[in-house]
Amino acid sequence: MRRRTFLTNSAAAGLAVCMDRPATAKPGDIPKRVFGKTGERLTIIGQAGGRFPLCTFDDAKAITLRAYELGVNYFDTARIYWSGKSEEVYGAVLPPFRKQIFLTTKSPQRSRQGAAADLDKSLRALKTDYVDLWQIHQVNEMDEVHQIFAPGGAIEAFEAAKKSGKCRFIGFTGHHDPDVHLAMLKNYGKYDTILMPLNPADPSYLSFEKNVLPIAVQRGMGIQAMKSTGNSKLLQGIHLRDCISYVLSLPVHCLALGCTTIGQLEDDVRIAQQFKPLSEAQMAELRKTGAEYKGPQTEDWKRNMQTASAGTHRDGDSA
Repeated sequence: MRRRTFLTNSAAAGLAVCMDRPATAKPGDIPKRVFGKTGERLTIIGQAGGRFPLCTFDDAKAITLRAYELGVNYFDTARIYWSGKSEEVYGAVLPPFRKQIFLTTKSPQRSRQGAAADLDKSLRALKTDYVDLWQIHQVNEMDEVHQIFAPGGAIEAFEAAKKSGKCRFIGFTGHHDPDVHLAMLKNYGKYDTILMPLNPADPSYLSFEKNVLPIAVQRGMGIQAMKSTGNSKLLQGIHLRDCISYVLSLPVHCLALGCTTIGQLEDDVRIAQQFKPLSEAQMAELRKTGAEYKGPQTEDWKRNMQTASAGTHRDGDSA
């Protein structure tokens, strides 16, 4: 679903932030947080390149440049986004600012050889000789965890890349099942970072907030969040500002936000500039509203427990 491209009666209030905004956002003043044990200071929102396929290449470049101009210093992409063109967008815009930004990409390859080849392609596309963070991308199933840590598995490429300086930090991502995240954490203790979906509906169904976030906090990991609006579906009943503020009020360091227009980017930047942590009562109220949207019909990236057969995904792994 395109981000903020629909209007229903219930969504209209949630999109009010888009209707009364000034012509442009002002640069700077985006709060920063120390990114866990990496020690890096990242803006609390980051520009994500996953929605660039909904733009033209030139539009994606303009969004990226505007994000930098407004003070965003965290830029997220992946080798598989837009068949590599998302990385090419960053490569066309960001090299002059390389020392001022935190650049991350990801690989979905599960073998050492495949992941290493991906990183070389990513570095060429991004026009840099290193990334700040390289992540094992989109780990969804237990058998993928076994592949990653088997002899010749992807973790070997990630460790080698960090040792050689092709990346400064390593981590992993996923959004399908918190138990898979827990298995990844159980198998390896040297990740620098983690990326997970967090939003007001998450606590009511296969919750990353309840099951994974506390362990990441305990380990001092750099914690990134995504899917704060449930791919826009939560905007039917929850204001954009509240979706973003909910996630930023959790113990996370950065929220990756995908944009398809400069206007969307500027909305996000204004919300980040004005962010104030929500109270426990406000968080509870948003969770209550989010519960109305719980389940895979809204969070359709999560495992559908209504159709999954018993025993196909959980094998007792925990961190």
